[in-house]
Amino acid sequence: MVLLFLVMAFAIGLAVPLQSAVNNALRASLHSGSMLAALVSFAVGTAALLVVSALTGQPFAALGGLSRVPWWQWLGGFLGAFFVFGTTLLAPRIGLAAMVSLIVAGQVCSSLAFDHFGLIGLQARGLSWIRLLGAGFILAGAILVNFGDRWLAR
Repeated sequence: MVLLFLVMAFAIGLAVPLQSAVNNALRASLHSGSMLAALVSFAVGTAALLVVSALTGQPFAALGGLSRVPWWQWLGGFLGAFFVFGTTLLAPRIGLAAMVSLIVAGQVCSSLAFDHFGLIGLQARGLSWIRLLGAGFILAGAILVNFGDRWLAR
């Protein structure tokens, strides 16, 4: 089962540049800005989640508890919107490889902090030198993706 989850995580990573490129194409087709394309993307995603939730028998009555949810738990939707809007805005301006390398580097850095401190109810996971080394390689990769060609051209 763990292998399936690892493959799924990799597939999600493969989908990020595709999502950004598709949303950028949507923006161009609508002759609009990144905000409107992100809105359409979120609307389609919401509709898809509604259908899948219904097909899998999710307990919609649980939504009655939304009024008791702490304010900070609503941030997930804002952060998702920021991600979709941001990638739609950045992909045509800095390129997919530059954008994704920086996103992944940022994700790894914040993830190590969340893991180490067990933030927001997550299980605490140790911060070892090998994990820090891996994060360092990812940061180095992001730097090379973004600046390596300029350095070689000198």
